[in-house]
Amino acid sequence: MTHGIVVKTFLVIICLILTGPASANSFEETINLLDTKKFESKNQVIGTLATQADARSIKLFEEMLAGQLFFLKKGRVLVIGVKEGRKYRIQDFLSGKELGKVKKRQLRKVSINNKLRNRLQLAIGSLALSSGEPKKRERAAYDLIKNGDTSTLAALDSALKLETIEVVQTALSLARHAIQSKEGEKAARLAAIEQLSGIINKDILVVLKGLTLETNETDLEIRTAAKNALKASEFKRKLSTGFETLFFGLSLGSVLLLAAVGLAITFGVMGVINMAHGEMIMIGAYTTFVIQQVFPKAIEYSLVIAVPAAFLVSGAVGVIIERGVIRYLYGRPLETLLATFGVSLILQQAVRSIFSPLNRSVITPEWMSGGWEVNAALLLTYNRLTIIIFTMILLGFLAALMRYSSFGLQMRAVTQNRRMASAMGVKTNWVDALTFGFGSGIAGIAGVALSQLTNVGPNLGQQYIVDSFMVVVFGGVGNIWGTALGAVILGVANKVLEPWSGAVLGKICLLVFIIMFIQKRPRGMFALKGRAAES
Repeated sequence: MTHGIVVKTFLVIICLILTGPASANSFEETINLLDTKKFESKNQVIGTLATQADARSIKLFEEMLAGQLFFLKKGRVLVIGVKEGRKYRIQDFLSGKELGKVKKRQLRKVSINNKLRNRLQLAIGSLALSSGEPKKRERAAYDLIKNGDTSTLAALDSALKLETIEVVQTALSLARHAIQSKEGEKAARLAAIEQLSGIINKDILVVLKGLTLETNETDLEIRTAAKNALKASEFKRKLSTGFETLFFGLSLGSVLLLAAVGLAITFGVMGVINMAHGEMIMIGAYTTFVIQQVFPKAIEYSLVIAVPAAFLVSGAVGVIIERGVIRYLYGRPLETLLATFGVSLILQQAVRSIFSPLNRSVITPEWMSGGWEVNAALLLTYNRLTIIIFTMILLGFLAALMRYSSFGLQMRAVTQNRRMASAMGVKTNWVDALTFGFGSGIAGIAGVALSQLTNVGPNLGQQYIVDSFMVVVFGGVGNIWGTALGAVILGVANKVLEPWSGAVLGKICLLVFIIMFIQKRPRGMFALKGRAAES
């Protein structure tokens, strides 16, 4: 018996010497092994393909996950099949050649279960770490935070050694710490958890929360460390959320300021309650839309053109309204309110007749698209940042204009004492017309800004007219700085209240607050000074 075993062993050694080492199967040979019903065999094939440095493996795994990988029963050709009606449009996986449409019974699907699905996701993440595109490597690293296990640590270590881009290095390190925190030696797990402390990535938070549960983790020291790390991460997340709320409040305040500052000027100088002010905002937004339609190849510069164009168009409409309607109604505020309300309805219907009642979308230039991602919980969008900066520049320009220009001096003189200004030779009727046009032009600029935040429609101005009056009354009629501070306070307060009470109830709370405030200070935070203002 022993003699027979020795002879067989000798023959095997001779065969190995003669045939040489067994060569690994090629990619083409390996994928043919997927044509089986045994999930364990498919699992082995996935493991083999994951170790081969073949770029086609990721595509294969993705098609398997999507349920679009089949074998043609005739010829056992691996194909990608997309269902179209009752048939499948198929494509040869290896060559990419279109093979037309076939019936379902001609195909045999490469089926997977949950275990294989998890394995495929893990394999895709590991292979994507060697992608030539940094974004794909970064995304793959974050995917491994959710799906990775200790088997991927070697791939992560190799990728970290070769990586030169900082954001990708950060993602790879986080993935490594997240995997190490879940299993392995206690000292290594504690060190990994310490590295995750203060990280506010949502997948990291899930990992830390899982480690704090007694059902998932039996070691008390690990659970305590995870709780401390989670507490630090939650604090940082809440802080970032607070900054984001402040940012959105400032952006809303900037929009309210743009919408209200023109109203503050006209209301302060002329004492006119202009209910058509919202339509000046609407006209500015539609001006932006028209410019983009007329110059479709100049989208990147459209807003630069739209700002002065909207100012001129809305300002001209404002002068026409003042000369044609309002100048006959000075001293009769109720009739002025009714007249301007009628004008607003006329302008809305005119826009519906010209542009249709449907909302129009204004394209955002590429330089205003996207945002600055400070961290996982704080994203500052470029369009809102641009509006905030633009509003600050415009506010400074208005302050300088009001203080140093002859037009600003005449406007302030008429505001403080109309009769005295007229006696000094100021043409108050033309100051009124130009002031109304100027305020309407500023409202048009507000429309340009709003076109980047919302759709443009006939009712756009109506959404902001009430808020504009609230800002003017709260800040102080005719006072630019009071209007600015009032807009910022109301904008931030609105965004702070929204998560707690909802948008509608939040606005009601602000309205109640303003009513109570003007009971104590009827002239607002910053009241105008002068004989006419105090009379």
